[in-house]
Amino acid sequence: MKTIAIFRHHRNEGPGYLGAYLDARGMPWTLIRTDQGEEVPDDAHAFAGLVFMGGPMSVNDDLPWIAPTLALIRAAVAADVPVLGHCLGGQLIARALGAQVTRNPVKEIGWGPVSVVPGEVAERWFGGLGEFESFHWHGETFAIPPGAARIASSPYCANQGFALGPHLALQCHVEMTADLIRLWAASGEREIRESRASPAVQSAAEMTEGLGERLAELHAVADRLYGRWTAGLAR
Repeated sequence: MKTIAIFRHHRNEGPGYLGAYLDARGMPWTLIRTDQGEEVPDDAHAFAGLVFMGGPMSVNDDLPWIAPTLALIRAAVAADVPVLGHCLGGQLIARALGAQVTRNPVKEIGWGPVSVVPGEVAERWFGGLGEFESFHWHGETFAIPPGAARIASSPYCANQGFALGPHLALQCHVEMTADLIRLWAASGEREIRESRASPAVQSAAEMTEGLGERLAELHAVADRLYGRWTAGLAR
């Protein structure tokens, strides 16, 4: 099997649970650290699939790695090499496919419900799941690209996920681990404090309450999504 490329855009936003999921199934992956200046490859065919993680920047920023990343995503989609995006990663996929990324009405930080949008495409990814609790940390949101299907929504963000064939983009963070949540809560203390006017922002204490049970339920959802995505990987 070819290697899965996972793109990290900030030192605190690595693959998390996705890495553990792939390791447990013997699926090879490599981490490409754009936050450390590593170059974005230009050959999508070299990989089984491409995964794009989150980050505090905007896809609309003038950063040197954004243009080659968008080009790589378009090449992968054209070649049926599956792409997967988490938060910023989902926004990169949306923009690469012709959709706008704009400011969300409010910031979402912490745990919150996500509803599965009824329909054949959503059922293919989520099975019979109707709603789940996910972790969020974003101030922007993507529109749905032409030809893609919206598959998830939340009370404070209409577009929480879309799918296009084997490609999946998520606004929410299903890749979270206990260590990542505690790290983000500590490093994002100022942003949390300055965003508390939003009804969708939690304190660090609220984020870490009942963490074991919450993560077990979230990882069950991630298992379903990652299983569906990896089933389409180039071998």
